[in-house]
Amino acid sequence: MPVTGRTKQEVVSEFRCVEILEAARKLFAKKGFNEVTMGEIADAAGLAKGTLYLYFESKRDVYLKTLQRGKAELLERVTANMQAAEGLRARIRSLIATRVKYAEENSDFYKIYLTEFSNVIRPASINREFRELDLKQAQALEQALREGMERGEMLPVNAEAAASTIHDMSRSLIVRRLLGWSETDIEEDIDFLCDFIWKGIGR
Repeated sequence: MPVTGRTKQEVVSEFRCVEILEAARKLFAKKGFNEVTMGEIADAAGLAKGTLYLYFESKRDVYLKTLQRGKAELLERVTANMQAAEGLRARIRSLIATRVKYAEENSDFYKIYLTEFSNVIRPASINREFRELDLKQAQALEQALREGMERGEMLPVNAEAAASTIHDMSRSLIVRRLLGWSETDIEEDIDFLCDFIWKGIGR
């Protein structure tokens, strides 16, 4: 057996974990953390309840892994799309567009994500790893803003505060669209927000 390769059992285990997390994500999005049981997750994934515990220690473990998987996937897309964009304005639009489109493609994940972040006093279910994944998106934008200022593409501002504000504004757009408060085409909504931001910081 190769030392650096993965065994068939490891591949099957990873595939099974993905299936469980996908099933759990839909349940959590529909019913919320408290109302979902491990038995329901097992049924949705086509497993016996006892088998589910071979992969995850508890419902909280499933919940956190569900959030982490979705956030890691989004971060990967944001990073790749921002790196492919040329110029600061294009990078800002890339971040916003990726986040908004991901939310619409994965509305079940975003319902969980937004539920957690609505509790700013006690976000008890979010661990450090998940918070770091969320922070990395804002940090990637902050770096892009700093580079843009060095190139003279934007006005001198507090890059950290600007990145956090843009991040929050994109989240607000996501919420508005998920709640059905916007009847505008998605590209129009993205363009409006990008233009609004650029008028404030761009040269």
